[in-house]
Amino acid sequence: MNDTMSLKINKVSQSRINDIDWDNLPFGREFSDHMLEMNYADGQWQDPEIKPFASIQMHPATSAIHYGQSIFEGMKASRADDGSVQLFRPDMNAKRFAESCERMCMPVVPEDVFVDLVKKIVEIDNEWVPRKEGYSLYIRPFLFATDEFIGIKPSDTYKFLIFTCPVGVYYTNPVNVKIEEFYTRASAGGVGQAKTAGNYAASLYPAKKGKEEGFDQLIWTDGIEHKYIEESGTMNVVFEIDGKLITPSEDSDTILKGITKRSVVQVANHFGIPMEERKITVEEVVTALKEGRVTDAFGAGTAATIAPIAKIGFRGELYEIPMKPRTASNKIKGFLHDLKSGKTEDVFNWLVKI
Repeated sequence: MNDTMSLKINKVSQSRINDIDWDNLPFGREFSDHMLEMNYADGQWQDPEIKPFASIQMHPATSAIHYGQSIFEGMKASRADDGSVQLFRPDMNAKRFAESCERMCMPVVPEDVFVDLVKKIVEIDNEWVPRKEGYSLYIRPFLFATDEFIGIKPSDTYKFLIFTCPVGVYYTNPVNVKIEEFYTRASAGGVGQAKTAGNYAASLYPAKKGKEEGFDQLIWTDGIEHKYIEESGTMNVVFEIDGKLITPSEDSDTILKGITKRSVVQVANHFGIPMEERKITVEEVVTALKEGRVTDAFGAGTAATIAPIAKIGFRGELYEIPMKPRTASNKIKGFLHDLKSGKTEDVFNWLVKI
């Protein structure tokens, strides 16, 4: 943490941890004992504080509510088989958070400060990191504008918070997705590469319409021609076609730089699994689906890690993808699981011990 900062710690008098039903843990509904708060005012970050988890009081004119200056990150802490706790690539979250700050005209949280504060809050609530196989502690750092003012301009004050919640599996079954050709997640020159709240709000209506048609999520296409594949729901997407993994490149400013996706690419290269990052047309994927050349498809994201896609819908047709053998994705998923649980060597130096 910055040498000029002093962290204040105010712990709860009694933990709620014994109230948790660890065998029935819904995703994102149970919260740990503490949260971290750091305010921005007078042109600089103030001293951070770890305090008991509680609601936030807000003025009705709070700028973020009206004008959308709000960003967040999603990351996890996991418990290894030996009982130790580690973070997975927090430096990448810190970098992406800083980039989101820049794009949304918000003060940057220095990357080293971001990582240090995440480590501190996880250290304080260490016992909340689940010991159950496949479970983890989800970490939500976020930043929003707090000016009590109605006027369209960047806020002068901001609030940065981190809370954590123990979570189970995000998707319990393979998902069915639809290739979206009308609604758009992001357009060139927009905020698609920023992890900002408005991107998710804009996705809710088309996702709802997709669910009404029987789909769990959408595959987003570009906002100009709807010709190119971009993401799947809130995840990056990967296909296996003709024995090769392919995924949309992140050269466009419409695709969020996924930490799990970046890890998938590196692990695939490590194992010699053929993989390409490039533009992927809808026509290419649909033709390969019709010809039975798509042997795997999955979403890659923090919440689910790897979410197998079972069926893809396009213009009223539904294409099923075999669930076996899916050798490449299962090998990558197994490696990431074993890495986080301490069963395999951290050859990439991705883990940060708490």
